[in-house]
Amino acid sequence: MLKGKHIILGITGSIAAYKAAYLTRLLIKKGAEVQIVITPAGKEFITPVTLSALTGKPVVSEFFTANSGEWHSHVDLGLWADAMIVAPATASTIAKMANGVADNMLITTYLSAKAPVFVAPAMDLDMYKHPSTQANLKKLQSYGNYIIEPASGFLASGLEGKGRMEEPEKIVEYLEQFFSKGALFAGKRVMVTAGPTYEKIDPVRFIGNYSSGKMGYAIAEAFASQGAEVTLISGPVNLSCSSAIERIDVKSAKEMCAVAMSKFETSDIAIMCAAVADYAPKEYSTSKIKRHGEMTVELVPNPDIAATLGAVKKENQILAGFALESDDEESNATLKLQKKNLDFIVLNSLADKGACFGYDTNKITIISKNGEKESYPLKNKKEVAQDIVAYTLKLKK
Repeated sequence: MLKGKHIILGITGSIAAYKAAYLTRLLIKKGAEVQIVITPAGKEFITPVTLSALTGKPVVSEFFTANSGEWHSHVDLGLWADAMIVAPATASTIAKMANGVADNMLITTYLSAKAPVFVAPAMDLDMYKHPSTQANLKKLQSYGNYIIEPASGFLASGLEGKGRMEEPEKIVEYLEQFFSKGALFAGKRVMVTAGPTYEKIDPVRFIGNYSSGKMGYAIAEAFASQGAEVTLISGPVNLSCSSAIERIDVKSAKEMCAVAMSKFETSDIAIMCAAVADYAPKEYSTSKIKRHGEMTVELVPNPDIAATLGAVKKENQILAGFALESDDEESNATLKLQKKNLDFIVLNSLADKGACFGYDTNKITIISKNGEKESYPLKNKKEVAQDIVAYTLKLKK
């Protein structure tokens, strides 16, 4: 149930911080992608080098990197995450979380998190029993956070009682039980296309477009976070995806079409988000074309991938496409939906500021094959992806 999940692991200044290394390893073995945020005090107990080696990601601690000025955005982390775990959580951090004392990167990340937050306390028994700590834990629960109760046992102080951070295996089990309730696409195979296609003129030139692939990648991640088995067919982009997603890189429309056809037969859902070039050069020069005045490139139509899949779509499959329009947007999108035998189409307009190619945001209207329309405001593409997943859920067969 953790496969493909994006998890922020917050580590604070507790002797139990050593357990965070085991917790990180277990999460990654389960297929999760882990980003660690550690307090300055936490670094006194476990080194960022150890944690970074386990996650393959730089550990975030400060608001910016001193030598380069690189800013670490707690807002972006909050949007990225499917869950945030604070383990170990000291009495001090719990108090700051409960009262919004945003004096370090971990607390600002917590305050920005849109995903569920899990807190695993670790402290001495008297600190845990203290009325202020108990009041802060109740306050966190009232905000909708989940408290993973500490265990009883031998403590660092030499005393014995309740206050030991729960064992990493138990924390992972808790998370799996939580997500098993919300894995809406568990057992479903989803195919997503993303990015542009490049149609070669010669070894150094091509016909393409400005697609960044961000929307398609966000959709792939959103389905994976809901338990789907995702195949992402990607044109040439500068993006990465979680290890839970099967990524197949292609360049041309013909390559993308061939892979999509091979994968579609076993897919339950296909979201055609790629900005496929409509035309390709008729002739390809194996050597670089030299400049010699005017030049004419004859173009021929590329295969229409969505229409090709629509022609063989089965009753139990869901097929969706995208339409980027500049004129008569809704009528053109509706025509595409009908001609290509889609279940729904996602409309973007070039007239919408901050949407479409190159932006981190998008503004969409979803049109169903029954002619129903749902319009959404301008949002981060990760949030737009969640809207598309939620819409697909209503059609799930």
